[in-house]
Amino acid sequence: MSTPVQTIQTRIWHEEAEADNPFAVRSAHCRGYDVFGQMVGQARWTEMLCLLFRDDLPSPAALRLLEALAVALANPGPRDPSVYSAMCGGACGSPAAASLMAALAAGAGRHGGAREVFAAMTGWLTHGRDLNAWANHDIDEADQIVDIWPPDEHLPGFDPNGVSTASSVRQLLSTLAAIGPFPYLAWLAEHRAELEALAGMPLNQAGVAAATFIDLGFSPREGEMLYLILRLPGAAAHALEQEDYGFRNFPFYPVELSDDPGRQEEK
Repeated sequence: MSTPVQTIQTRIWHEEAEADNPFAVRSAHCRGYDVFGQMVGQARWTEMLCLLFRDDLPSPAALRLLEALAVALANPGPRDPSVYSAMCGGACGSPAAASLMAALAAGAGRHGGAREVFAAMTGWLTHGRDLNAWANHDIDEADQIVDIWPPDEHLPGFDPNGVSTASSVRQLLSTLAAIGPFPYLAWLAEHRAELEALAGMPLNQAGVAAATFIDLGFSPREGEMLYLILRLPGAAAHALEQEDYGFRNFPFYPVELSDDPGRQEEK
């Protein structure tokens, strides 16, 4: 009796093995496109990214929008908890994977992280472009859809520590809204001040990213995942840089230890 062949069930990817090695790939297709025969050398990174999440390629304007957002998110900067965590890993000589996992963990939460993008996108789908609906947003009600995250303490997509809208956020929103006729970004750009007054705090980058992902047709779960992915390059670069500098040149918050072995050696 022959053993039935197990089939990998995925609409995303199809592989054919080499005749002499079942573990080596002869051809790979993403949504029907030949990756090594058609896409490599021809397709843009954003096109591949979209095909992994979508059956078809979006419009050229949508691709430009995603590419612009990817540039903005590529490096959150050393002030961001995700990059800071990766830098800690690099300063301690941790393996590359450990530094990136630290960045993912620190950048996953509700305060400027990927879960805030998820919550903000959920808000967009619930309230749409209706100021009255946003004014009646119930944080406690929104929290009922999850069971592993701490309660949300502010309107998602806005900075609870901010005083005024950061220049980078205003520039990003203005640039993205000008790329094409994207309804949510256009509405956000027009009503930003009113939304900020309702929230009692300024818009943050996660809020702009959430509106962008909605305009691109991504679901909140997809937006959350993409936000994590697109912010990893900066974390990786800063971790490597910090590994070269060493822990003695870490740029933040030096800790004075009474029993520091280094000081003992100096004596």
